[in-house]
Amino acid sequence: MTIVWALAALFTANSLLATIRSSFNMGHLVLWLCSVCLILYGIFHKQIDAFCQAGLGRVLKWIFFAGVTVYAGLFIFVAVSGYADQAQGDEKAIVVLGAGLRGERVSDVLRRRLDAALEAWEQNPGAVVVVTGGQGPGENIPEAAAMKKWLVERGVPKEAIIAEDKSVSTEENLLFAQQLLAEAGITPDAPVAVVTNAFHCYRAGQYAKKLGFTDVNTVPASMNVTAILPSYLREVLAILYLWVFKGNLS
Repeated sequence: MTIVWALAALFTANSLLATIRSSFNMGHLVLWLCSVCLILYGIFHKQIDAFCQAGLGRVLKWIFFAGVTVYAGLFIFVAVSGYADQAQGDEKAIVVLGAGLRGERVSDVLRRRLDAALEAWEQNPGAVVVVTGGQGPGENIPEAAAMKKWLVERGVPKEAIIAEDKSVSTEENLLFAQQLLAEAGITPDAPVAVVTNAFHCYRAGQYAKKLGFTDVNTVPASMNVTAILPSYLREVLAILYLWVFKGNLS
């Protein structure tokens, strides 16, 4: 039981910090549910263990463990795949996927993506940088506008940046970016780097391929430690949705 209570304390603390630091999302919900389940098991473990000894309880126990095993396997897959296809440094364009703003200020997650994009551009200054993201709830300006301002303040020329400020999802980020790149003379078969956080790299790459990019690599940005669990927990669900409803886009 010591391990159960330790995990319950860890998950609850992480849930609180993650919720305070960023907008509530499905990853936070899953983390809170894990915390509640661990606490309830810690309190009622004798009754739960007795129920799971035979009959329906035994069946539910094995279903639960099978589900946990699958979820854990996908969690590991997300963690590993985020670093599988990293940028080579010769890309024609660097597409930075949007994330949240706080008013007009970039969030921690978005700042880390911009840090990674800036580093990639400094190593490949001939590339066009496409910043993506429309204006969401609680945001005073489109994400792309804040991203462009951030990059310009750190030395990226305005003329090297294309702002896509209408999208509201990963798929739209990439679709609208592709259209703007085509207007700039960069075709879908040109090498392109997509910048996002590591947990998001696999899904972003799959969407890019679905939309017609044929030479896509990713730049995995860092993450705050409190965001790791909720982000990866949510991404498992997002990848399941991708595979089940969108088809395996590999």
